[in-house]
Amino acid sequence: MQTIVYKITDPRGIHARPAGQLVKLISGYKSTCQMGKEGQLVDGKRLLAVMKLSIQQGEELTLTFNGPDEVEAATAAETFLKQNL
Repeated sequence: MQTIVYKITDPRGIHARPAGQLVKLISGYKSTCQMGKEGQLVDGKRLLAVMKLSIQQGEELTLTFNGPDEVEAATAAETFLKQNL
């Protein structure tokens, strides 16, 4: 199991375009991904679920990967977050 905790710095938070890109990236891996904030968890491979989290600037996003390629998935997601959010 690999876990990432990332504080959102984008003034708009996670809005539709980067959320879609992140979900598409994560969906390319076999590992499962639970994404959430403040104890509320959703499937990180479902765009509408991620959008429902309504993650704003300054909030911490937690991603937990579990599966055969969890290290690669976590690394890719963390890189995406740092570059885009």
